[in-house]
Amino acid sequence: MNKLIQLFNITYPIVQGGMVWCSGWRLAAAVSNSGGLGLIGAGSMHPETLLQHIVKCKAATDKPFGINIPLLYPQIDALLQIVIEQEVKIVFTSAGSPKKYTTFLKSHGITVVHVVSSAAFAKKAEEAGCDAVVAEGFEAGGHNGREETTTMCLIPEVSAAVNIPVIAAGGIASGSAMFAAMALGADGVQVGSRFAVTTESSAHENFKQAVVAANEGDTILTLKELVPVRLLKNQFYHTIQALGTSENAVEKMREHLGKGRAKMGIFEGDLKEGELEIGQVSAHIKNIVSAKEVIDTMLLQYQSVKTEVSSPGRFDFNL
Repeated sequence: MNKLIQLFNITYPIVQGGMVWCSGWRLAAAVSNSGGLGLIGAGSMHPETLLQHIVKCKAATDKPFGINIPLLYPQIDALLQIVIEQEVKIVFTSAGSPKKYTTFLKSHGITVVHVVSSAAFAKKAEEAGCDAVVAEGFEAGGHNGREETTTMCLIPEVSAAVNIPVIAAGGIASGSAMFAAMALGADGVQVGSRFAVTTESSAHENFKQAVVAANEGDTILTLKELVPVRLLKNQFYHTIQALGTSENAVEKMREHLGKGRAKMGIFEGDLKEGELEIGQVSAHIKNIVSAKEVIDTMLLQYQSVKTEVSSPGRFDFNL
């Protein structure tokens, strides 16, 4: 049996990204009810808000779901306490070293998965006791690795480096991409951008429409002086770029960012001054559909490619 299906007790090896301002209880429950693993994105939540989302998610699904927690979050101890008290059994961690909290979480019977951007970090996650890793390529939206390694290059390296399950992320929004990632060694996939533009996503309608309208080349990895982030080009991006060439650039960038830019863009729908975090695969997203439709479509595409590969045709040649 597929390793992720066993690890999470789910039907399909599809994980929904725990994206800030997009991944509330509605999206997580919808994904879990459709056979995948839904994640509540705690990175944009105060502790009391996370508690509300967990309670509502439990009421909306009897399937497994998890919480995504950035390890640099200032109130992380409060978040973790809520996770333990609410008996959530799956936690995805990111943006920090897994050594500090993995043992603690596992002592409470929690399955721990860490997001990595290199084979070296994947090994450290395995050594820390993580049950699986998300190997996230350069194509991904939001905060990204400094290595700028693409998903197609990253997955084989990580898969060869560790013995725990590998979840591919970055540029995956279709069943064919899922098949390719698993052919490269992944045990399943994490999908972010495609789920960000669903009816259950808590993102603002303006943001969703901006993603649907996006074309090839409309996203870019920026803010490398601080924490690299991929977003849609807009007035905020151009301002940041200008600050990057000024005196005391890092301080000015940090000050400009300290105004809730991601919330402004993704949750409140300010397409000019907000930070519009999304992946390169946004160029392929042309409609707003339900989370169930996303999963059903991916599975149909996956099966179609699988059938095509096993039948005579373009994959046949003399060796």
